[in-house]
Amino acid sequence: MFTKTVLFVAPLLALTACASSMTPAPTFSQAGMPAAVQVPAGHKVAMEAVGVGQITYECRAKKDMAGHEWVFVGPDAKLMSRSGQVVGAYYGPPATWESNDGSKLTGTQLAVAPAGAGDIPLQLVKTQTTVGTGAMQGVTYIQRVATRGGVPPAMPCDGAKQGTKQIVNYQADYIFWKAI
Repeated sequence: MFTKTVLFVAPLLALTACASSMTPAPTFSQAGMPAAVQVPAGHKVAMEAVGVGQITYECRAKKDMAGHEWVFVGPDAKLMSRSGQVVGAYYGPPATWESNDGSKLTGTQLAVAPAGAGDIPLQLVKTQTTVGTGAMQGVTYIQRVATRGGVPPAMPCDGAKQGTKQIVNYQADYIFWKAI
């Protein structure tokens, strides 16, 4: 009886090992996503990554010179697969997503939508330039979703702090889309 159990379990373990080594198909759905940050019809998910890193803000005078505010300077994040492997980087300015295979793209923000309290907004970005062949080749849009953290510092920004930079942690899912 023990032998039969081992014979039954062994093929099951082999099948499980094969299945876990396969790259899962993208699972992202735009259902429930605010209209402002939805990707236009005629596109499909090409890749998903989790960005984990930091955003730098600088205390600057407001454009109308009526006080000071924290201004976004740029991100510095690792792009990771769902299994935790580093697959690239996100940095800027300009906003640049780069794959470990050497391909990269820059993009321009088209729209944002509110996220949870204390989280940077959801975002829709249109690709401006691409370099190299690989994962980023042919990407037309990037969505930033499932954001956590990353908002400007809570500390006051005033004339005494002008020019001061602060770094905050954040995490977000980046969904890369290609035209069908």
